[in-house]
Amino acid sequence: MKIRFISALAIAALAISAFSCKGEKKNETEATSAEEVKEAPVEAVTYTVDAASSSIDWVGFKPTEKHTGTIKLASGTLTAKEGVLESGSFVIDMTSINVTDLEGDEKAGLEGHLKGEGEGKEDHFFNVAKYPKATFEITGITEKEGKTYLEGNFTLKGIKKNISFPITTSVEGNAITLTTEAFTINRTDWGVNYGSKSVFENLGDKFIKDDIELKVSLKATPNS
Repeated sequence: MKIRFISALAIAALAISAFSCKGEKKNETEATSAEEVKEAPVEAVTYTVDAASSSIDWVGFKPTEKHTGTIKLASGTLTAKEGVLESGSFVIDMTSINVTDLEGDEKAGLEGHLKGEGEGKEDHFFNVAKYPKATFEITGITEKEGKTYLEGNFTLKGIKKNISFPITTSVEGNAITLTTEAFTINRTDWGVNYGSKSVFENLGDKFIKDDIELKVSLKATPNS
């Protein structure tokens, strides 16, 4: 009996641990007022983002499930001095929102809802007809707890907020690569309020979590 009791406790502890890890927000950002954009030193080399080799992965969450997808980059530039990132900005093509965990009509339906297709649904999420682009502009680069953090103004649906998240950069040959760790934004900071319990009451379990997890990968080559 004692052995069974201990085993039950162990299983319960594992279940709690698994739940905690599943609900953990990765590198949660704090959206603050927009800041001045960082200027590159004269000696810096300018790199053009290769949109075809760059991408953004996203994860959206419901109470018992999640959806995954990608968004394409439209354009961008980075500057670096002696291989160290100095400044830059990039443009996100919001019309390219893609759902990767569904197929067929379900995939098309969710993509359309996220883009704002359908009468009365335009502003539920991203309203890409009105806001086809989002932008990120670097305002600073800091070192904290052994990691490099990129700070910048993220503009989505016409709302500009400053956020910070950890990155890794590398130079291989004539290309510079910037990769972020997975980080979390609160979508309601940019007016994406559909199904949010923090905005609307009496949703029961029919809500969508405010958190969106993002991971950005950029590859850029020097201007000729």
